[in-house]
Amino acid sequence: MISFLSALLIRNHEAITDTDVRRKYGILCGAVGIFLNIVLFAGKFFAGTLAQSIAITADAVNNLSDAGSSLITLIGFKLAGQAPDTDHPFGHGRIEYISGLAVSFLIILMAVELLRSSIDKILHPAPVEGGALVIGILIASICVKGYMYFYNRSIGRKIDSAAMKATAVDSLSDSVATLAVLAATLIGQFSSLMVDGWCGILVAGFILYSGISAAKDTISPLLGQSPDEAFVRKVEQTVLAHPEVLGMHDLIVHNYGPGRTMLSLHAEVSAHGDILALHDAIDNIENELKKELQCDAVIHMDPIVTDDPAVNALKDKVVAAVHAIDPALSIHDFRVVTGPTHTNVIFDLLLPYQFHMKDEEAVQRLKDFIEGLEGHSYFAVIQVDHSYVGNAPTAVEKN
Repeated sequence: MISFLSALLIRNHEAITDTDVRRKYGILCGAVGIFLNIVLFAGKFFAGTLAQSIAITADAVNNLSDAGSSLITLIGFKLAGQAPDTDHPFGHGRIEYISGLAVSFLIILMAVELLRSSIDKILHPAPVEGGALVIGILIASICVKGYMYFYNRSIGRKIDSAAMKATAVDSLSDSVATLAVLAATLIGQFSSLMVDGWCGILVAGFILYSGISAAKDTISPLLGQSPDEAFVRKVEQTVLAHPEVLGMHDLIVHNYGPGRTMLSLHAEVSAHGDILALHDAIDNIENELKKELQCDAVIHMDPIVTDDPAVNALKDKVVAAVHAIDPALSIHDFRVVTGPTHTNVIFDLLLPYQFHMKDEEAVQRLKDFIEGLEGHSYFAVIQVDHSYVGNAPTAVEKN
């Protein structure tokens, strides 16, 4: 149904990188979710009243909250699609993450309420009256929620939406919850066991776990998570494919919502190159990144000396000393500045977060090595950097 409606109502529905198309997908899925959840609420509330089951009634209320969640998702996509303005020059894309977080909190709230109701039912047990109509409504609900899970997951992955992925998790938890309610209803129908309340606790626990998991997935991009490693590799491939660039480092990726990515990096170029030609090459790389990865890039040029044998030999020694500490470490912006009394050896040292050695200790080991080289009066000036792209290296040189 969603595929049919998207093809019917969304122009250029295959252009999923377009922010307007993404927004329309979100609004469409939100509207369908509201309609289906209201229908499920009405059916389950009727079945719960008929069967006098707290588990079925609570499940019905949960579907009503899901309608609210779908409404939040719809509003979130609508607001996230607003154009940048004076107060928000990077757009409003992060509202989509906020709406996903709101959905997660609603899931958690419903789980806590269901847990309270289930405990009350355990303390005050009452028989559950099932019937063919009640069982039929529950089975239909499981099928509908299963369908909602698959289309929300599919569209969420297609347009890379945290809010829709959270909604998909909610739909899956609802389907499993209703399955448990169905089992409790059948047990109550064919035996004297009163497991309605206990079933409600199991359902509440599953919903609570799903809500917390969904919250983690939406909080992470709001806090500023590391970019996807595949994205980082693509940036590296694009930048280093240009012969003017000898290496790159200090890659930083800022995410202002799906389809709204900005990045900055330092590109190493020959210190003896034509500055105008190099600047033109950097402009071309920025435009290429925008076209291929739909991101706005700012690239800083770092001139490096490549034709001085003494500098290159010293750099090789320093790199070997760095790798002796840990092969995962790297350096960049290597420079040698000669003075009347001593020679400054200047470079940046890239250390991963939670490295087994303190920054000061690693720096001191390298200083001791460089300043201890015989026959020279070297003074090491070392700046420590940390990666902003998770486990992916941010200092890369051409082979």
